[in-house]
Formats: sequence, structure tokens, C-alpha cells
Amino acid sequence: MNSFAKKIQEQQPEQQRQTVQTVVVRKSKISIGELFLLCALAVMVAFVSVKMISNQAAIYKVNKDIQQAEISIEKQTKANEDLKIQVKELSGYERLWKKAEELGLKRNDNNVKVVQE
Repeated sequence: MNSFAKKIQEQQPEQQRQTVQTVVVRKSKISIGELFLLCALAVMVAFVSVKMISNQAAIYKVNKDIQQAEISIEKQTKANEDLKIQVKELSGYERLWKKAEELGLKRNDNNVKVVQE
């Protein structure tokens, strides 16, 4: 009987082990709705970031164009001033008198009229 009792005792712990094992189901800390909201938030943050960067790039381009336009206006203004000075130099009395003598014209004081500017 001794061996029969041992067999029964050995079978009982095995049965207890089998019944003691339970499956633990863990719930996730984040539900599906919260996961969807987090994904939507991440997409919105990415979209806003890209939009801000593209706006900054457009502002930079416009500022660059404005600076280039100002530089070209400055150059043109300087060229215009230089041309005005050249016109004044070329329309001087001495130059006109030399050009008239080269073309064979003579000065007649009776036909001279003074014109005010």
C-alpha cells in the first residue's frame, strides 16, 4: 500500500499544479479610441510643422526678392543721376560754342536771344 499511497500523493500535486495555472489577461493601458486620437494628434502636429516651415520659406523668398528689387532700384537711380550730370556737362555753353564753330557757324550778336531756364 505504501507504493500505492505514493502514487496517489504524486498525482495530487500534478492535478493541483494544473488547476492552479490561470491565464492572466492584461488590458492595455491605452484604449483604441485614445490610440486613434494620439495618431490624429501626431498627424496634425506634423502637418502644422510642415505648413509653418513652408510659410517661413515663402516669407524668406519674398524678402529676398524685395532686397533684390531695392538693389536694382538703387543701381538705376545712381545711373539716372550720372546721366543727368552728363547731360548738364554736354549742354554747357562752351561745348555748344565749340560744336557750332566746328560746323562752321559764326556768332552774330544781333541774332542772340537769352532764354531763361
